[in-house]
Amino acid sequence: MRFAFISLIALSIIGCDQNAPSQALGTLERDRVTLTATANEIVRELPIKEGQYIEKGDVLVKLDTTQQHAILARAMADEAKADAYLLRLTNGERAEDIAAAQAKLSRANAMLVEAKISYQRTSKLVLQKLASLAEKDKARAENDGAQADYDSAKENYAKMTNGERPEDIKQAQASLAAANAEVALQQQILSDLTVTATRNGVLDSLPYNVGERVPMNGIVAAIQADTVPYARVYVPEPYRVKLKAGDNLVVHVDGLDNTFTGTLRWIATEPSFTPYYALNEEDRARLVYLAEIDLPIEGKDLPAGVPAQVEMPVNAK
Repeated sequence: MRFAFISLIALSIIGCDQNAPSQALGTLERDRVTLTATANEIVRELPIKEGQYIEKGDVLVKLDTTQQHAILARAMADEAKADAYLLRLTNGERAEDIAAAQAKLSRANAMLVEAKISYQRTSKLVLQKLASLAEKDKARAENDGAQADYDSAKENYAKMTNGERPEDIKQAQASLAAANAEVALQQQILSDLTVTATRNGVLDSLPYNVGERVPMNGIVAAIQADTVPYARVYVPEPYRVKLKAGDNLVVHVDGLDNTFTGTLRWIATEPSFTPYYALNEEDRARLVYLAEIDLPIEGKDLPAGVPAQVEMPVNAK
């Protein structure tokens, strides 16, 4: 008697396992786009209210830009400085400076000629016993000094007329390129402080009010994309091997008498435990596979969040 009772329980369990649910339960969903803040700033404007239809490019949130404007101005000043320095190197010296250097060279040359003549004269007088050795040494020193001044003026004139070193010009070009990149970066950061819609849809949420400070990477707006919704359902384990991407499945939507023929676009390869609302109490321990089924264009106006049921293939049992 006891053995028969245990056998009856075992048969009942087997029978329950074989009676897998014929539907996959879930809800209709739309792509949800979340936009985040790129800086820790205060919300200054919210031009569009929640629930309104928006188009790509519409301004949704404006954050404070005072600090970023100052940073950008400093970067632009550094850029102008680097550009002016490179221009100075490539344009060479001014004509007036070159003329002044040439005049200094001519003067140094004249002084050198005079010093050489004076030294030669003094040397002859020393040989004739008409001048002392001290006077000769003084003339020699003046001649050497004049020679040094001439050499310095000559090198300075050559530097002005030959232009800057290629290495200096390359360094200045690199500095200008770095300054340009910094300005572009700061301009992009400034632009990002104005949050715009990246897709058409409905403005679903604005978590922050005007005057509140938003943390960096905090969500400042959420958009329900203007696309045809899809059914996100949990497929019971017995049907997993019979389903593949591209299969057509019948979708029931709560509140509608008609059904839709959807297309399975994705099904998970890893199972998960059934959510509490997807199956009844005795089926909660079963494994399920998350799947997404695209609806046809006729379901474009259906709201997200509505419960949906997808019929499983009959031959999958």
